[in-house]
Amino acid sequence: MGLPKIKADATAARLAALVLPKGAAWADTARAEAVARLETMGLPVRRDEYWRYSNPEGLNAVAPASVQPATEDDAFAARDAFTVTFVDGVLDTGLSDLPEIEGVEVSTLAAALAEDGHWAKDLYGKLEAKGQVPVQRPFAALNTAFAYGGLVLRVTGIVDQPIKVVYRQGDAQSDAFVHHLVLVEEGASVTLLEVGTGAARFNSVTEVEIADRAAFHHIRTQGRTADRQLATHMFAHLGAEALFKSFTLSVDGRFTRNECVLEMSGDDASAHVAGVAVGEGRDFLHDDTVFITHDAVNCESRQVFKKVLRNAATGVFQGKILVKPDAQKTDGYQISQSLLLDEDANFLAKPELEIYADDVACSHGSTSGAIDDTALFYLRSRGVPHTQAVDLLVLAFLAEALDEIAAEDLAEDLRKLLTDWLKR
Repeated sequence: MGLPKIKADATAARLAALVLPKGAAWADTARAEAVARLETMGLPVRRDEYWRYSNPEGLNAVAPASVQPATEDDAFAARDAFTVTFVDGVLDTGLSDLPEIEGVEVSTLAAALAEDGHWAKDLYGKLEAKGQVPVQRPFAALNTAFAYGGLVLRVTGIVDQPIKVVYRQGDAQSDAFVHHLVLVEEGASVTLLEVGTGAARFNSVTEVEIADRAAFHHIRTQGRTADRQLATHMFAHLGAEALFKSFTLSVDGRFTRNECVLEMSGDDASAHVAGVAVGEGRDFLHDDTVFITHDAVNCESRQVFKKVLRNAATGVFQGKILVKPDAQKTDGYQISQSLLLDEDANFLAKPELEIYADDVACSHGSTSGAIDDTALFYLRSRGVPHTQAVDLLVLAFLAEALDEIAAEDLAEDLRKLLTDWLKR
């Protein structure tokens, strides 16, 4: 059966407005396969199960709405890091630092996809394609087809200094596609920082292959641009005793959807995904959608998401833990909570467990609530001004998610940034 007309028309119009980049034969094949996937599934509509809470209309449009570029805060400005900057999704060599990094082979996506024998051939689009089942992720396929900018990292050792990617917006109607590839080899480790929103409409995909006993740490801030539209996708595959940790701090924005799809196929692997979202206004919608598959013995996963909403803002969480039959001794934990600062804010949650093994410890929970009046009264009675008291209670509410960050110095940077944002 063919696509419904509304999906077929939207998909055809979106594809007609874009031009496929050219590269090596294998890269052209990968892009063509991504286009075929997108044409088969079509762009999403509100009737799709995993889009029922979020309206993809702005992402489906042929051109983005105009958004004036704004200066974004860099929480990690004081930290030593290898820095790479993208403006409207294109690498800015004048603002980037691409030195020789001990333990890392660094390339750009454009260079890797133009090289016949590059190792990226075995990763580009592979995890994205696998992540389309059982839930379709059309904007990830769109990215694989048309992304030109991005980093390609092969991590062979323990990298002490983070690699920071900064996204800046130049044009008011920029429509950016960024695609990163990260291969973390056995026993290696790396920290990837992402700062900024980077375009009026921004679509990113990161594919991460984590080998046995390797570690990948990821921290991302999505700043205060009020009218931005973002669709981000993280796909990762974990080997035995591998570690994956990702945290996202997002404030404001018209539409943000962060998807994370993880598969643990090696025993004793661990995957932690966490996020904090703070927003206000009827136009604010923030959606975290997570799918974690346990396919090995004695693996652990944690999903910790907190949202603070007011003035008719909407927060969405869709999280699933899938435990396959042989994934015994799985430990899966999922919590999503919202703090609603007025009666008009909305939090929509869809937590899911699908378990086919019998020796597991899995749990999920989702709550919504207001500021604790007793705690607020206690602070006010001790001379704390009302606004400051509310901010302190908000930070306490968000603490569990921030605690998921392994590096305490980076976590402290985010606490300071969040405190500054709340004061504004």
